[in-house]
Amino acid sequence: MSGKKVAKMSGDEDKEKHTDAKEVKEILDVIADRIPSLLNNLTDVLYGKASAEKYGLAVSNFYTTLKKSGMTDEQAFRLTEQYMSSLNLGKIITQAVGSERGGHHREHDVGEDIGDEVRRKLKEKQDED
Repeated sequence: MSGKKVAKMSGDEDKEKHTDAKEVKEILDVIADRIPSLLNNLTDVLYGKASAEKYGLAVSNFYTTLKKSGMTDEQAFRLTEQYMSSLNLGKIITQAVGSERGGHHREHDVGEDIGDEVRRKLKEKQDED
């Protein structure tokens, strides 16, 4: 033998570990019950119709204000793109969570889709003017 001692668990230690495992299981069960509704609520806040309307209105007002202040279309468009990126809470959260998990990101980001659509509409408006 190598001289290592193997400690045997007493009955009390075994019961304590069993109790700890049972408590962890109960906690995980509660979390499993609540996480889906929390995620659904978060999705509604980030990507619901009301949120998208507020997002679009904020971006539109920002662009209009820049144009009224005398900026060129190109300047206003570039600053509006930056502004849109700062408002994309979904992307910010995804990046924050992804960086904590080693950089894993979702393949499809609804926030990016909204941003792309707003950019497309701004470009159309710019082409009309």
